[in-house]
Amino acid sequence: MLSPAAAVVAAVRAAGGSPTAVRRAHARLLKDGLALHPPAPSLLVSAYAKCRLLPDARRVFDESPRRDLHLYSSLLAAVSNSDAPYLVLPIIRRMLSADALQPDHFVLASIASASARLRSLSLGKQLHGHFVASPYSGDDVVKSSLIDMYCKCGFPDDARKVFDGMSPKNSVVWTALVSGYASNGYTDEALELFRSMPGRGLFAWTALVSGFVRAGESVSALELFLEMRRDAVTIDDAFVLSSVTGGAADLAALVLGRQLHGLSMRLGFLSSMMVGNALVDMYSKCSDIHSAREVFEEITVRDIISWTTMIVGEAQHGRAGEAFALYDRMILAGVKPNEVTFVGLIYACSHAGLVQKGRQLFDSVKREYDINPGLQLYTCYLDLLSRSGHLSEAEELITTMPYEPDEAAWGALLSACKKHNNAEMCVRVADNLLELGPKYPSTCVLLSNVYAVNGKWGSVSTVRKLMANMKINKEPGYSWVEVGRESRLFHAGEVPVDMREEILVFLEELVLEMRRRGYVPDTSSVMHDLEEHEKEHHLFLHSERLAVAFGILKSLPGSVIRVVKNLRVCGDCHVVMKLISEIFQRKIIVRDATRFHHFEGGKCSCGEFW
Repeated sequence: MLSPAAAVVAAVRAAGGSPTAVRRAHARLLKDGLALHPPAPSLLVSAYAKCRLLPDARRVFDESPRRDLHLYSSLLAAVSNSDAPYLVLPIIRRMLSADALQPDHFVLASIASASARLRSLSLGKQLHGHFVASPYSGDDVVKSSLIDMYCKCGFPDDARKVFDGMSPKNSVVWTALVSGYASNGYTDEALELFRSMPGRGLFAWTALVSGFVRAGESVSALELFLEMRRDAVTIDDAFVLSSVTGGAADLAALVLGRQLHGLSMRLGFLSSMMVGNALVDMYSKCSDIHSAREVFEEITVRDIISWTTMIVGEAQHGRAGEAFALYDRMILAGVKPNEVTFVGLIYACSHAGLVQKGRQLFDSVKREYDINPGLQLYTCYLDLLSRSGHLSEAEELITTMPYEPDEAAWGALLSACKKHNNAEMCVRVADNLLELGPKYPSTCVLLSNVYAVNGKWGSVSTVRKLMANMKINKEPGYSWVEVGRESRLFHAGEVPVDMREEILVFLEELVLEMRRRGYVPDTSSVMHDLEEHEKEHHLFLHSERLAVAFGILKSLPGSVIRVVKNLRVCGDCHVVMKLISEIFQRKIIVRDATRFHHFEGGKCSCGEFW
């Protein structure tokens, strides 16, 4: 016959990871009078935590008549890995004061994990100080957690100090530090550490590749992935594929993305939700929204990331109806939306002029889903109101929302005021933005243009001095185009020598044909201190025009031309792209800094809401 403790262990283990089974086991232990018998409370807390039933875990903890370190350790581990790691703090206070317990190495590791999740350097440093003075100061598990904490808080050099104090070092801490250096932009240090690492396996490669992607070094990440393939490292985990696919998405490298899709298929990872989500994101960002949707529909088990990635993709491509239909399907599937889901939906409203729909969605965030809207969601809603001409309502929102408006919020309102020719509000909003001290070149250029149009030359001078003092230069425009296996990067005003004559002749003939169709250049976005013919020539050599000219000259008739631009498409280029699509009967997709434009038959998918 089993002892009470053995009976408890057997009952909870038999439940596995099923929420229903864990609750059934708990009920049985209550019936048998064993629910409070050690080690039932700590086992139940851990079991509920694995099922993501944190309230149930907390209830077991609170009902336990004797809370020891083992029980605290189980709850802290559960909370530190939950969606609410901040709950670790009151639990620690209760452990130290109400139960007068000092943390052991298991508890310290959980607190370090929570500090990392919270990005709380102050909590992490307090923990580190306590750890050094504790009897557990040699524990490598806690040291590993501290390395992870310092890396996630943005201080990999402090993580290195902990790392250097460990001997021997296992592959976990090597990998954590490689990832930390790379993720924080210390890519040279990450690579040097990786090269010196003994026995580099898949997880170390994955840490390096994913870290480079997070640091914005996607080209290097892809090169490292190719090196990993040449080294014949066996890929038996999907994470590296999802990371490198994310790199292809950031580069808008459609051909490479398709190759990675094929590789994922050959390696048998298409059933992985992580890979599926990455492919949906990649195809969306590479302007192939139809392939993104095909991959999405083939994902057998979808999480909130799957749904939200597809909703945001549809929204960015101007397909508001499809985004709303997906949202309805998601709710019917029992998936609860998060804040990013609503950002995507309200973005769709903003770029389709659906003000009332956007109001309803914004109101439902708190009322129906108990989500406190963050600054990003407020800014998105503000953009919807202002873009649609509801400037007074937008100004009231920006002055009453529970956050200090940042540069993006004021910039969105200022851009809309300029678009709707509200000179009085333009100057008022511009003054607020200038007082904030803008840091982005695009904001400074917008400010300068607004002040110049309204004759505020003193303010123009102030903005230019600000840019000079902060060494802010206007970001040069460039566009990237892929044609088959060939790709080209074009900078504004620079025509590549090998194609110079062809491209210039093409553009000159294009201008003549467009003028015959009524085209008049819109030079309002060009610098004010140029002559009119100089302004027109400036527009003539915008990077997206050079890229589209190259695409038409080098691609097969009828094929889609896909262009990625680092800045927002100007109003004149938007008109030109519509005319090109009509003249040459070609579909042109331009991904700019804010959205996708699908030009076809003389029209754009944005419906002029951009």
